[in-house]
Amino acid sequence: MSFKLYKNKRDKRRVRIRGRIFGTNQRPRLSVFRSSKHIFAQLIDDAAGKTLAAASDRYLTEGVKTEKARLVGKDLAEKALKLKIKRVVFDRGGYKYHGRVRALAEGAREGGLDF
Repeated sequence: MSFKLYKNKRDKRRVRIRGRIFGTNQRPRLSVFRSSKHIFAQLIDDAAGKTLAAASDRYLTEGVKTEKARLVGKDLAEKALKLKIKRVVFDRGGYKYHGRVRALAEGAREGGLDF
C-alpha cells in the first residue's frame, strides 16, 4: 500500500476500522460523518450495499452542535425501530469517540438501539 492512499490520519484509521466491521440486514452498520458544521449518520447494509436509514442535523436550528448530534442519534434510532432494527454495529468513521460522535452514540442508545 502506498502512503499516498491516505490523505490524513483519520483516513488511515477509517480504513483500519472498516476492515474489521461489516453491516448486515439484521445488524446494519451505523456510520458517522462529522464535518465542521454538521453531523450525519446512516444505517448501512454492507451485504446489499444499501443505506437503510439516514439522519443529519442540517435542518436543526436550535442548540449547540453536541446537542444536535444527540438529537440526530435519537432520530436515527426512531427510524431504525420503524424498520424493526434494534442492534447495530457502530462505525465511528476514524473519529475519536468523544464530543459529537459520543453524543450521537448516546442519543442512539437512548432512542433504543443496542451496540
